[in-house]
Amino acid sequence: MSVSRRTFIELSFKTAAVISVANGLSSFSAESFTLPVKESIKLRFAIASDGHYGQQGTAYKSMHEEMLKWLNAESKGRGLDFTMINGDIFHNDLVFQEEVKTLWQRLAMPFYVSHGNHDNCTEAVWINSWNSPWHYTFEHNDTGFIVLNTADEKGTYICPDMAFAKQALQKMKDKQQLFVFMHITPLTWTKNGIDCAELVEYFTGQQNLKAVFHGHDHDQDAMKEQHGKFYFFDAHIAGNWGTDYRGYRIVEVLKSGEVITYQMNPLNGIQVNNNRIE
Repeated sequence: MSVSRRTFIELSFKTAAVISVANGLSSFSAESFTLPVKESIKLRFAIASDGHYGQQGTAYKSMHEEMLKWLNAESKGRGLDFTMINGDIFHNDLVFQEEVKTLWQRLAMPFYVSHGNHDNCTEAVWINSWNSPWHYTFEHNDTGFIVLNTADEKGTYICPDMAFAKQALQKMKDKQQLFVFMHITPLTWTKNGIDCAELVEYFTGQQNLKAVFHGHDHDQDAMKEQHGKFYFFDAHIAGNWGTDYRGYRIVEVLKSGEVITYQMNPLNGIQVNNNRIE
């Protein structure tokens, strides 16, 4: 199939593959698909969100231990350059922040974080714990990343700092590809979204922006499109509502310039969906 560079198409996987999981003693067979050979990958990262560590009435400790195991298995298998924990890392009570931080420090790869509406603390406290502000950028060679904040210290939904967003997008305009992480989606296409029309306009005009990644909506695990830009969700790590599985999203940037992303249900070894951006 011939498609333009900015066309988004669903991957067609036809051959069974086996992916290693857990502690190296077992593996699972995902529903029939093939992935590009490992040597074709330039950058590979995972996104998981909504751990709600400390939420009363949930098995948050065991759920986090499972997610830690799954992500470390990904690192041991096809490899992970980093993982993004995309908001709602703990649940309301600041007492849980250091405990969950210690858990995530057991990841076998570097990790980044974004601030969510249940991560109730001031930015100063957040910086002291995670060593990063609520808005920041980072780079991996020719790939740029922007992290934006969508909640205040009390959990009220807010649009990101527009001045920072505009400056960061300009800073990253010459990168081969650009990705944005923000906990809450800037469109009201979900019941938990908010309207940030100015930001969406900025995204629309950013030629190298490949994808925007969200958490927050635990019941969302697929893609939505607005003005030719693609917005992805990744279900949830834990919490008391959402999709009937707990999962994470994988992104593979290929040396060819293509971007492959797929949502995983790791407990059952199922690739929930898969997409490619050219």
